Amino acid sequence: MQYTRHSIAGIVLGLALVAAPAALAAGGGALQPANASLSDRGSLQSGAKLFFNYCSGCHSLSLMRYSRIAEDLGLSEQEVMDNLNFTTAKFGERIPPSMDPEDGKRWFGAAPPDLSLMARARGTDYIFTYLKSFYLDSTRPLGWNNTLFPNASMPNALWELQGLQTAVFAPGQGGADPVFEKFELHQEGRLSAREFDHAARDIANFLQYAAEPAVFQRMSVGVWVLLFLSVFTLLAWLLKQEYWKDVH
Repeated sequence: MQYTRHSIAGIVLGLALVAAPAALAAGGGALQPANASLSDRGSLQSGAKLFFNYCSGCHSLSLMRYSRIAEDLGLSEQEVMDNLNFTTAKFGERIPPSMDPEDGKRWFGAAPPDLSLMARARGTDYIFTYLKSFYLDSTRPLGWNNTLFPNASMPNALWELQGLQTAVFAPGQGGADPVFEKFELHQEGRLSAREFDHAARDIANFLQYAAEPAVFQRMSVGVWVLLFLSVFTLLAWLLKQEYWKDVH
């Protein structure tokens, strides 16, 4: 099996995400708000494109089907198969990883996890902050670390978009661990800082959708429920007026 540079780097998503975010206080601080919105179809489409180009080489979305994504995100079968499907799976099948799980175990010590429910487990703010928190660290085996999840044993899958940054730490008081202060950009990526924020948000937004694709049907049904309750309330009020008109 052949892999692109994106598919090899895609291991970054998920393996670290599945670990508990216990390093918040000692690492990069509080989570940053992703401001993800499922009503933003453009963001969801962009997030799908980024996910499948940078993450799906290693990670699956086993609870999702290509056909469901096309239906929910307003994409044609041709668009999905040409731009989002890099496997041999058919349009109506579930989304597998491009990487053989056995290769993942051999290369990284564990098979890349499925990300179908990642946003439900960690939240979009965690995913957004995690994607922004990688920095170069020559002490780590792969040369990368993460302030949100210290000692993450994987590279930054989005480095060519974000650029290369290092982290500045202040000495901890009383022998405590160093405290993260800021990032310093050493090599610009293809995107500006603001554009990369949008990219990270879009990926988090897409994973939020993938964790609960039925949300669109629920929202559609909710509109009809509200309309029914409005009509029912009006009829109940008219009936009440009819019953009580003689009393008054």
